[in-house]
Amino acid sequence: MTSATPQETGSVAEFPPRAAVRDWTFRLSREASILLVCWVIYMGGRFVAGGRDELAYQNARRVWFWERTFGLPDEATLQSAAMKVPHLVEVANTYYATVHFPLTIATLVWLFVRHPRQYSQTRRSLLWLTGAALAVHLAFPLAPPRLAVWDGMTDTAVRYGMSVYGPVGTGIANQFAAMPSLHFGWSVLVAVAVVSSLRSRLRWLILVHPGATLIVVVVTANHYLLDCMVAGAIAVLAVRLAAVDILGALRRVVPAAVRDDRASPDGGPRRHPFGR
Repeated sequence: MTSATPQETGSVAEFPPRAAVRDWTFRLSREASILLVCWVIYMGGRFVAGGRDELAYQNARRVWFWERTFGLPDEATLQSAAMKVPHLVEVANTYYATVHFPLTIATLVWLFVRHPRQYSQTRRSLLWLTGAALAVHLAFPLAPPRLAVWDGMTDTAVRYGMSVYGPVGTGIANQFAAMPSLHFGWSVLVAVAVVSSLRSRLRWLILVHPGATLIVVVVTANHYLLDCMVAGAIAVLAVRLAAVDILGALRRVVPAAVRDDRASPDGGPRRHPFGR
């Protein structure tokens, strides 16, 4: 038996890392492209959805009326109770401004590196949820409680600091897109991803995140309770839809259709008209 030369040994040893780097580069480029395109589409849709201020305020009155009809808690009462606790509202403002995006992105990065299969599921869930939210924004523009001066709510971010929004009509955010609450919807999907990926009992601690987000978005007057209820329902539906491999089903259906089309009427392979 002859031993491999150092050059051969080195070449064999070096090949897998290079392949791994190419694989990671391709995956990162693909995911970055998908998320970038979806972000551009979403921001463009929110821009189109803007400019309907009067309808957004009318819908806010409708939501307020529906909540009282259904017997939901009064958000103004909940906010007043929270404002009696020293520094609680400041903490809520900070949580709203600094936790939502960083925690969602950190979860996606962690899943991408450690749990690729769950990452794909979560990414599809987020896209389903965000796409459905954009459709609702277009069909039902809604002013948040902090802008509806007649509901007795206070814009806590303006009063105590950590405001992420400027005056209405400025910045890239459409402030009349309160229904559904993506803050709450995304927090639900983050919790589902963590619980599904880990096996430790400590994984259930992530449920604090959607619970805290629900309290925060209401106390800071950024969302109505109904906004969160709708977001939660869409998130559950998004998880179910993400479990369906639509592209995989299409890949199986299309080749089958091509094979059927190529088959001859008697069930055998169809012959080429020129005898090839």
